[in-house]
Amino acid sequence: MTTQHPIAIIGAGLGGLTLARVLHVNGIEAAVFDLDASPSARTQGGMLDIHEESGQEALRAAGLHEEFRALVHPGGEAMRILDQHAAVHHEETDDGDGGRPETTRGDLRGLLLGSLPEDTVRWGAKVTGARPLGDGAHEVTLADGTVFTTELLIGADGAWSKVRPLVSDATPSYEGVSFVEVHLHDADTRHPASSALAGGGMVFALGAGKGFLGHKDATGSLHVYVALRIAEDWITTIDFGDTAAAKAAVLEHFDGWDAGLRALITDADGDLTPRPIHALPIGHRWDRVPGVTLLGDAAHLMSPFAGEGANLAMLDGAQLGLALAAHPGDTEAALRRYEKALFPRSEASAAESARSLDVCFADDSPKPLLDLFASYRRPSTR
Repeated sequence: MTTQHPIAIIGAGLGGLTLARVLHVNGIEAAVFDLDASPSARTQGGMLDIHEESGQEALRAAGLHEEFRALVHPGGEAMRILDQHAAVHHEETDDGDGGRPETTRGDLRGLLLGSLPEDTVRWGAKVTGARPLGDGAHEVTLADGTVFTTELLIGADGAWSKVRPLVSDATPSYEGVSFVEVHLHDADTRHPASSALAGGGMVFALGAGKGFLGHKDATGSLHVYVALRIAEDWITTIDFGDTAAAKAAVLEHFDGWDAGLRALITDADGDLTPRPIHALPIGHRWDRVPGVTLLGDAAHLMSPFAGEGANLAMLDGAQLGLALAAHPGDTEAALRRYEKALFPRSEASAAESARSLDVCFADDSPKPLLDLFASYRRPSTR
């Protein structure tokens, strides 16, 4: 027997959970399906800066802003920019009144999960396909053979969305930059030199198309992305199952760099994780398709260099939930309202992300990034 759900959200990331929460507080039932076996099946990434006008706005719509403030990492908005010799060229402190407070992705996801009825998320539910049935209804098939139908299907399932093909033939493309993710645990005690180098919050150490993007999290550990502007197939030449060999392969690209920066690789704890950066075309949009829409990376995957991905996903979820609540009985009116705001907002952020990638990985980095920050400080001549 096929199960039917009025609203099915594919993906229990921040965007999908924000949508489920906003629907819940407005008395609307939704079912969330996620491929992970449980909420703790995998780590949830590092720190996020939650923007006043997007992520925090979404949390207000979800009735969770006060609870979020308790999760903020004091000092997390501090930032410094270094060159390849570890010289500090720019530094900002966190005075506690900024508009982009930091928290961990895992804590934020836990807050959203804890705000929903226990049976909202169906774990271990990997979507393998979806097809239209007519009149806005869709049939969804899971990896275990289970089939369900829904009157409203929402793809919140990330970069390689299984729902996206219902509305768009766009696919993510490689952005020319690859990350290798590393961690230095309990940095103040176990890696004091690296901790001092990074400072209390975010650190950029850049030079000639490569660098280190790091953050000290609330536990005192360093979460670092080693970044290279490099061919897409470079990652396939490295055996990341052999940590020592992987470290050596990455280090080859940092000859002549400060020893303290190189130590972020040599002293890293545990495995190195490759993360090639992909994006959907800037301005990705689709014609209105009855009974289905997208949010978050499924709708507007972009490089992380504007810090907008998680914030936009949450704002998408909140605005879609509010639109559905405002148009009871008229799903298509709600989706038209939602997508009308979604498309220009995501296009602007995607364009900013692409520009920021070029700024960070220019041949004369970190100069363009320093110039950008200097421009923010200049008084207006108008």
